[in-house]
Amino acid sequence: MADTDLPHTPPLLLPDAIHQAVKPGTALLRLETTRSREGLLDGAWWPRTRDIETELPALISELTGHLGRITRVALDASAWNGLPTRLVIDDQVVHLDSHPVGDDTVLITRGDNDHFALLVVPPATAADAAREAMARAVRADNITPAAQILVATTPEPE
Repeated sequence: MADTDLPHTPPLLLPDAIHQAVKPGTALLRLETTRSREGLLDGAWWPRTRDIETELPALISELTGHLGRITRVALDASAWNGLPTRLVIDDQVVHLDSHPVGDDTVLITRGDNDHFALLVVPPATAADAAREAMARAVRADNITPAAQILVATTPEPE
């Protein structure tokens, strides 16, 4: 059988095991896997709720393990249920800034001026759509803005 006779199935953007493991409360990160940082987004986060005080500590703890101390988080206040000006996470103060980045993005600052942009998948997103959005966001060659990724991966209402 020639290669052209084989059925073509598009590759998943992440290994199958990762696709199965992604669930609400998960972050996928491409933060240090490429030196070029050419992609538009550095990772993706799928919070379980819009309660930032509940959701953010786990994300920051995970990011700190990969990046070192996180000093600031910028997000759109209108997308979250209340936005304090700071949180103490793992005995470190993390400042929260209300920034009109859109409800689909969170900006993480390490140190004084090293920023990382994460796609934020809305909590109520269906699992397959969330997995696809997160996989697209972490591609090193991704140049699609977060909002467009979410639109492209969200199924049309029936």
